[in-house]
Amino acid sequence: MYLDDSVRKNLLDRLRASAGERGRRVLITGATVVTMDPALGVLPRGDVLIEGEVIAAVGEDLRAQGAESDAVVIDATGCVVAPGLVDTHRHAWETQLRRVMPDVDDLGGYVTRTLLGYAPVYRPHDMYVGTRLAALTALDSGITTMLDFSHNSRTPAHSDAAVQALVDSGIRGVHAAMAPHFGDWDRQWPADVARLQKEYGNGLLTFRLATLATGEIAGPELEYGPKLAAAARELGVGVSVDAVFGLPSSRAVLEWERQGLLGPDLTLIHATGLTPGAWRAIGDSGTTIALAPTSDAQIGLESAIPAVDEALAVGVRPGLSIDVEVALASDMFTQMRTLHAIQRMRAVNAAYGTDTEPRRISTFDVLDFATLQGARTNGLGEVTGSLTPGKQADVLVVRAEDINNMPLNDAVGTLVLGTDARNVDTVFVAGQVRKWDGRLLDVDLAALRDDVSASRDFVLDAGKAS
Repeated sequence: MYLDDSVRKNLLDRLRASAGERGRRVLITGATVVTMDPALGVLPRGDVLIEGEVIAAVGEDLRAQGAESDAVVIDATGCVVAPGLVDTHRHAWETQLRRVMPDVDDLGGYVTRTLLGYAPVYRPHDMYVGTRLAALTALDSGITTMLDFSHNSRTPAHSDAAVQALVDSGIRGVHAAMAPHFGDWDRQWPADVARLQKEYGNGLLTFRLATLATGEIAGPELEYGPKLAAAARELGVGVSVDAVFGLPSSRAVLEWERQGLLGPDLTLIHATGLTPGAWRAIGDSGTTIALAPTSDAQIGLESAIPAVDEALAVGVRPGLSIDVEVALASDMFTQMRTLHAIQRMRAVNAAYGTDTEPRRISTFDVLDFATLQGARTNGLGEVTGSLTPGKQADVLVVRAEDINNMPLNDAVGTLVLGTDARNVDTVFVAGQVRKWDGRLLDVDLAALRDDVSASRDFVLDAGKAS
């Protein structure tokens, strides 16, 4: 927002002072509003009214309808207002190991160094530090919902630390719990998820089971099948399945179909190199897909091609995810741009030299994947993912007249192709402001830096010694 410093401070003071008030009203006005709601579309100049935790109204001129009465009014002229971005899969506990292996060439290299080498030495404190850093980074770059695929749940204390980090960050968190691949653990998973639900469940935090597609990497105990599906049903949670690759996973998908284990509450992550039969089963059942565009392409997972065409061909609109920051970028803008470029390259290349018209996805498609479809993939489609009245007020205000975005010609194109974290001016989660004037609130960066560095040093030293 392009406001005087004194105006900004006054607005923030009013937002903070009224944060606990039931039904507190905030009117964001004068922006280009990208709702991601098919019924509302894009408003070239519009307003968004927040009441308490929810979006109360979206329209072209809500002031004329009296919306500014008793509201904190934020003039967002020159900005784009959009729903918060949604990350469908990130291994948040690893974040203090960012870019420790930037040129990893295959899944085996990642597994050996990170899951076999470093994961077993993690203390609960390290789980907390890594997860909190991931969540704060997500908020800083406009991600308001993050699924933490927490596959280092060695003890209840490790799980408590990961969950508490999500709570303390203020993000809309999805804790997807899984036992570790290697090393000693307390054998408390998956039953311990019931305790976590009871102790930590609230409006911002939900839970899922996290599993693997097959037992190739870590054995049958972590492999999705009837036992874990039954556990998820008893807990009333969905399931996120990682490492869905190639022929072994394709055979597993067909077996899950036979057993009646596919469906909308199941998310398959990556889904690269699957057979046409597996894709048919996924599409027929409404099973959801979480793509990891940079992970597939950069690390070279199975075919190394994000499976967006395969998903769309069977009627599945996927969500997007970050995956592992030990080797990859942290933000959703990179994921959208990477997928947009790779798919369009594939489409044109496949049609080159023929009369066939390339079937290319659009910037709107990848923004849809990063918002509405991501929310649906996380089991939160009725909660977030679009600026729809009645949904939670997870809202971004993006500066569209910054040096890298001006002038604003196409709002969706600006969000996907132009924007990065520096342009994310304001972030609301459930109506509460988490980033303001381009800065995260309530975060002592110096203390965070010390915690992250100390945890990193401990993990690297202990990992070498083990």
